[in-house]
Amino acid sequence: MLDRMDRKILEILQEDCTLPVAEIGKRIGLSTTPCWRRIQKLEEQGVIERRVALLDAKKVNAGVTVFVSITTSNHTKEWLERFHAALADFPEVVEFYRMSGQIDYLLRVVVPDIERYDAFYKRLIAKIELSDVSSAFAMEQIKFTTSLPLSYAAEEKRT
Repeated sequence: MLDRMDRKILEILQEDCTLPVAEIGKRIGLSTTPCWRRIQKLEEQGVIERRVALLDAKKVNAGVTVFVSITTSNHTKEWLERFHAALADFPEVVEFYRMSGQIDYLLRVVVPDIERYDAFYKRLIAKIELSDVSSAFAMEQIKFTTSLPLSYAAEEKRT
């Protein structure tokens, strides 16, 4: 469970992890050393996994987002391992989920255009057997954030 100060630090870091520790401390009412210790503890505990730069997809020519729904009739451990390994070779796949319900897997794929998506699709189906692949192109991004809600972090985990 994270206390109020930890949550405040995380809120700030989720918005801008390049802020100096002294500035973070100033914003939350801590001096630099205790603030740094808290950040170090959050990193050691794995709460902070890594610090990254978020890029503008359009400016790096990856502005087309495609949600790819995949179903398969093969659910063996061996097939799943091959599928995971196959997708590791595709930098276009930026998110990959195993789902409940009608579809088995959901991918978020970013490419420059429809032609590059078609090339991605052909490479994918050549690598591994799939029952059905359905693609939906995002027309507009309404909301995008990498910030997680921290209000739940104050609660005890339910067992």
